[in-house]
Amino acid sequence: MNQNQNSYKFGIALSGGGARGILHIGVLEALRKYGIHPEIISGTSMGALVGVFYASGMEPLQILELVKSSKLHKMINWKLPTSGLLDLKKARLILEKNIPEDDFSSLKKPFYCTVSNLNSGLTETKSSGKLFQWVLASASIPVIFEPQMIDGTTYVDGGLFNNLPADCIRNQCRFLIGVHVNRNGSEENITGFKAIAERTFRLIFAKNVHESLAVCDFVIDPPQTRLFNTFDFGKADEIFKIGFDETEQRILELADLIDLNGIIQEKAHGI
Repeated sequence: MNQNQNSYKFGIALSGGGARGILHIGVLEALRKYGIHPEIISGTSMGALVGVFYASGMEPLQILELVKSSKLHKMINWKLPTSGLLDLKKARLILEKNIPEDDFSSLKKPFYCTVSNLNSGLTETKSSGKLFQWVLASASIPVIFEPQMIDGTTYVDGGLFNNLPADCIRNQCRFLIGVHVNRNGSEENITGFKAIAERTFRLIFAKNVHESLAVCDFVIDPPQTRLFNTFDFGKADEIFKIGFDETEQRILELADLIDLNGIIQEKAHGI
């Protein structure tokens, strides 16, 4: 993959956020409608799952249908096994079924995902070699999902240290769009294991995105994401629509910024 500075016109960084990450699909569909096609993608957790399917050549509506038909919300078992509440074997089968080769080089667009190395306590960015293991590791929310053991090292959700991996593709694209799906605020009545886990991880992940947001040229961060939790996969259509509508409503703003950066998309600017 070419890593020269500004090799690509458009890049997009997709945050983690569980089911809220379905919003990424709506954003990608709205961008497609107005002729904007990100050429390089980075993602964490659910952003990595959406991103890898997009990088493989799937259209946004195909990804939405895949998420809905896969019934991701039914993979969660709240009976506390020894290592996590979800065995990611089913998720791997979805990757194997829809991406023909287990290698980053097989993708149609360059793709980067972040993972958290529990042994070293550091974040790592992956963009080459075996693909599926790193995508699953990136999506392995600690405790909630089973961690991934790779070459004797324990990896979990990339969002733990870098929930919006914008820096790894910033210098490879002329215009970078960041999509953040973890809008935070005060909450009341946080009771029960599920609610406490949801709130805890949302707060942890929110702390490491500020620098990433600052390096993006355009940020999509709808406040409505607060209405949904990590496990609301059954509300895929609603979450998708929020991403689509937010992007479409701001498309003229986006087009103006694109013009200022010398990248003219006539379809977007000719509304």
